[in-house]
Amino acid sequence: MIEIQVSSLVKSFEVGHNVLDGLTFQIDQGERVGLLGRNGAGKTTLFRILTRELEPDEGQVALGQGRRLGLISQIPVYPAGYTVEDVLRSAFGRLESLAREMADLESRMAAGASDPALLRRYGSLRERFEVFGGYDTDVAVNKIANGLSISQEMRRQLFDSLSGGEKTRVNLGRLILEDTDVLLLDEPTNHLDLHATEWLEEYIRGFRGTVVAISHDRYFLDRVVTRVIEIENGKAEFYSGNYSFYAVEKERRYQERLKQYQKEQAKIQQLEKAAEQLRLWAFMGMDKTYRRAVNIERRIERMRTTAKPTKARKMDARFSTAEFHGDEVLGIRNLAKSYGDKHLFDNITLKVEGGERIALIGDNGTGKSTLIKMIMGELYPDEGRIKLGPQTKSAYLPQIIHFDHPDWNLVENMMASKRGLSAQSARNRLAAYDFRGEDVFKPVSVLSGGEQSRLRLCMLMDGEINFLILDEPTNHLDIASREWIEEAVEGYDGTLLFVSHDRYFINRFATRIWELAGETVTDYPCGFTQYRQMKAQEVAAKTEPPKKEKVQRPVRGNRAQQNAKRQLTICERDIARAEEQIAALEADMEAAACDYEKLTALTEAREAAQGELDALYERWEQLSEEAGEA
Repeated sequence: MIEIQVSSLVKSFEVGHNVLDGLTFQIDQGERVGLLGRNGAGKTTLFRILTRELEPDEGQVALGQGRRLGLISQIPVYPAGYTVEDVLRSAFGRLESLAREMADLESRMAAGASDPALLRRYGSLRERFEVFGGYDTDVAVNKIANGLSISQEMRRQLFDSLSGGEKTRVNLGRLILEDTDVLLLDEPTNHLDLHATEWLEEYIRGFRGTVVAISHDRYFLDRVVTRVIEIENGKAEFYSGNYSFYAVEKERRYQERLKQYQKEQAKIQQLEKAAEQLRLWAFMGMDKTYRRAVNIERRIERMRTTAKPTKARKMDARFSTAEFHGDEVLGIRNLAKSYGDKHLFDNITLKVEGGERIALIGDNGTGKSTLIKMIMGELYPDEGRIKLGPQTKSAYLPQIIHFDHPDWNLVENMMASKRGLSAQSARNRLAAYDFRGEDVFKPVSVLSGGEQSRLRLCMLMDGEINFLILDEPTNHLDIASREWIEEAVEGYDGTLLFVSHDRYFINRFATRIWELAGETVTDYPCGFTQYRQMKAQEVAAKTEPPKKEKVQRPVRGNRAQQNAKRQLTICERDIARAEEQIAALEADMEAAACDYEKLTALTEAREAAQGELDALYERWEQLSEEAGEA
């Protein structure tokens, strides 16, 4: 059964530029669809058209008969004085209507009315009330609130007093509680912590209706969607799989189109030479060849209609890293912080060494950003102290970006960030972050959130730093921008501390996990995958009967063992890089088999790389023994 039918949709907001340009697709009942595209491609515009908030310039949208649509990006205006509890329970409007009619009929029957039609109507209403869960609303509200980390205290708060992220979370809960056939989710994980995101994924997998999600969360897309529709240049491209399938298939299609284009260009060159020769012969008196030349040129013009396939330009940017001498980058001792009666954390003691990549994770409101701001000196602890190493040069990308001169353009802000930087050098560095042409003369205040993050990173990467701190660096960025940041961070050799709910980012970079929960930080000296395994073991240990073997928590080992585990993770990453380098050298050796001098140089490089790899393996064995993992 067709759930959504979109035909030849056109929508523009400025003359000569169609955001949607003949968009056509179909979504069947029960499908899980990911809607992808760069920021500004028209994804949210499409959602607003589907919910009738916008009218298209051309084309048609048809929904299945009687289907109920719910959109998470909309935050309705509720009556003044509505609490979070009131908002959640507003999802039961249809049930409340049934309950009112049932109450009216009950009062009439209590007064002596015995009309058979009235009794049948009451029986029908009661059956519908039961089917729609009318007697289980308290259970449903509690389940949704717990899953989305909406506490009892928060449920008593006024809805208008919440932050934008909290309002989005509450509205998501209300939408789930409604009897909705089609869920339209516009960046649903942007304001959710890991716990709430994973709960939402489980809910969607069990949801009986249809789901269409706009998301840049690659983990979420992989776990939830089974089909991808990408909006590019106002039209739809289809992929029958999750995000990982889409990424591989998109590259395959690009390479296929590029080969076809190159083949056509080679044919055009061949025909152009033939036409030129025929015209030359016609000029020399062979009149019959002129018509053949004209026919070939017409054929060439028809072939020129094929555009060269393109893909997003990669960001050509790298951090400048200052040399670091010494072991300790950051020391935290007996740290405590409270706001009134709310205790964020107490008696935290941690140490950071050079080269570590630490992910600070935890539920919303536990104090992750507060801890980061104290490290940066923007807030002061109630107790304890924070000390940066004497050789530490830090840089900080906050969650909310501020600029000293928001009315200045990008070039002026770049020049102000580094004394002595010329306008041309500033433009060159901005170009590495995909700020080109007239865009560099825009005021910073008109940039989107993602563009402001990109500009701030551009400023940070210009400085020589060895301790980089990022607070939700990928939030509000599209997938291309996230990949740009990841490439830049990949090439950064210094120490990294970051707050993130982006599981793809955490899994790629973290060699150590700090989990902030229960007013303390638990230190997991391992990557994200191993952390998840440890958490699963902890949950199993709590639910299973006690065993004789003692489950060793990751923070109970001695400091030397913890340090060995951290170094082991870093060593494994270095081994993987060394193996990739050797594989690349061997491929170059095969290609240079007939070039003696080049082959000799490559062979020497390969032997040197193998020596480094052997040393890394020895180091790995030593660290494994020290970490108790031999």
